[in-house]
Amino acid sequence: MAKNDTYYTDYGSHNSGRRESLLLLLVDMVLTMLSVAVFVMLLTALIVSRIDPEYTWALPMLGLVAPWLYLMTLLLALYWIVRWRLKRAAFMGLACLIGLFSVSLFWRPDAHRKELQRKYDKNFNYGKSAFKVLSYNVRFFYNDAGESSADSVAAFIERINPDIICLQEYYPDLAANSERLMRLMDEYNQVQFDQGEGSWHRQAILSRYRVLRSGVIMRPSTAIWADLLIREDTVRVLNNHLQSTGITAFDSEYLTGHAYLLDTAREEKLRSMVSRFHDNCVIRANEADTIRGHLDSLAPRMKILCGDLNDTPLSYTYRRLAHGLNDAFSEAGEGFSHTFRGFFDALRIDYVFSSKEFETLSYEVPKVPHSDHLPVVVRYKRRD
Repeated sequence: MAKNDTYYTDYGSHNSGRRESLLLLLVDMVLTMLSVAVFVMLLTALIVSRIDPEYTWALPMLGLVAPWLYLMTLLLALYWIVRWRLKRAAFMGLACLIGLFSVSLFWRPDAHRKELQRKYDKNFNYGKSAFKVLSYNVRFFYNDAGESSADSVAAFIERINPDIICLQEYYPDLAANSERLMRLMDEYNQVQFDQGEGSWHRQAILSRYRVLRSGVIMRPSTAIWADLLIREDTVRVLNNHLQSTGITAFDSEYLTGHAYLLDTAREEKLRSMVSRFHDNCVIRANEADTIRGHLDSLAPRMKILCGDLNDTPLSYTYRRLAHGLNDAFSEAGEGFSHTFRGFFDALRIDYVFSSKEFETLSYEVPKVPHSDHLPVVVRYKRRD
């Protein structure tokens, strides 16, 4: 009986190993196809930002999921290393290496910020030459409940105490109903421009520094500027609000809530989303080209560019506007940053850039619920 038991035990173990091998082969086959797809999509996402969206149709949408694509690439590379499939591991490792140069656009290690802070004293006393910039899309001063957020925004600004404020989707009529906000704005030099009849929102630049001159690059709801006298330097501050993505709150809920899985009309709805996204990408690209022309005309003047660009760091819009400037997040951010309260909290579409004359001391995105966007707070110091 002992012999027979041993025989049947050995036989069963042999079949079990065989079934496991077949299962692993099937898993390897599926993950091989997934690896190829992820590899192609990641490289496409990295390349498409260099191409005008007019010629790329839906490909710019890959920029929305670029961080997840890179994470999937990394996990697949680790899987193939564990499985000792070195050719496939090298294939995915190459994609990781190529994408590594764009990682700082989405994620920065904590040690990077700590090293920056060590340059200054323990109380983070950056000296009198430091100043603070706030960029904030306030959504016309309406909160999630559809009520006025003007008082809440005023309280937030008082707490942050910035020296320069760039507000997008500024609704003057609702702002005027808040005594607290009006008192606060009286403490700043203000730059606003009339929108004309039928328009009800604009942009605003508020500054504790003297405003030397100001102007409009495109209609006042898109791009305005002000020359500020910051101590001995004249600095041009640009406030921008580029074309929306065209993805509505309903669309976002439709996608994040997975409603499309059971919707028989999903093809039509998804096609509409992609079409709207593409059309607005083209508009943003044209706006970015116009602002880029303005920036190039300023060289070598010192510049700070703020605003809601409605596009990710892997986009034609970002590449055009960030050229020659420092992205405050890449300079002093930490971890993974998002500035839009929606779409899985995965989108960084609000930015503060500066020319090389400024050192970025700190970058912060306070988690406040006053708008569908989060504010971006950056502290700068003139380089020695």
